[in-house]
Amino acid sequence: MLIIGIAGGTGSGKTTVVKKIAERLPENAVAIISQDAYYYDGSHLPIEERQKINFDHPDSIEFDLIINHLSKLQAGETINQPLYSYVTCTRSDETVVIKPKEVIIIEGILILTNPQLRDMMDLKVFVDAEADERLMRVIKRDIRERGRTTEQVLERYNATVKPMHLQFIEPTKRYADLIVPQGGKNRVAIDILSKYILHNLTNKN
Repeated sequence: MLIIGIAGGTGSGKTTVVKKIAERLPENAVAIISQDAYYYDGSHLPIEERQKINFDHPDSIEFDLIINHLSKLQAGETINQPLYSYVTCTRSDETVVIKPKEVIIIEGILILTNPQLRDMMDLKVFVDAEADERLMRVIKRDIRERGRTTEQVLERYNATVKPMHLQFIEPTKRYADLIVPQGGKNRVAIDILSKYILHNLTNKN
C-alpha cells in the first residue's frame, strides 16, 4: 500500500490535483481520505458557537481517528469515514465506507502538521498557490457550497484563514517531498506524481 499526503492552503487546488492523479491510475486502485471529514462534531454547541469554529487550526481535527483509520486500511480492514457538514458544523449519522486500496491519498490543509500522520506517508506533497488566487477560489466555493456571503468569507479570511495559514500551513512546506505550484494547472507536476505512483505499483506487483 502506498500512502500519499497532499496538503496546501485553502483554495490552493488540492482537490483538483487529487482528482487528476486518480484519473490516471488504474480503476479501483485508489482510495481518497479527506481531512475535512474528520473535523470534530459540533452538535453539542449552540449555533452561535459553531459559527466561531476555527477550521484552520490543527486542534479542530480529530487526528487520532484519522491515524486509526489509516492504520486499519494498512491492515486490510474497511473503515467508515465520517460525513461532516460545514453548514451545520456537525457530523452526520451516516458514514462513507472506504475499502483498502493499493494507493491511499489523504488530502487536507493540515495533514502535514501532525508528526505521527506524516510518518505514515510514503510521499508528502504541498500544493502551492498565490494568496490572492486562493482567496478568489475560497470566496466562490464558500458562497456556492457553504451558504456564506462575500462579507462573511472575507471576515473569516482575515480573522482565521490568513493568520492560521501563515502560522500552521505554510511552514509545513518544509516537510514536503514535492511542492506543486499552480495546483491543478501544473500538468508537469501531476504527470510526475502519476508516474511515480504507477512506477511503485508496477514494481510492487
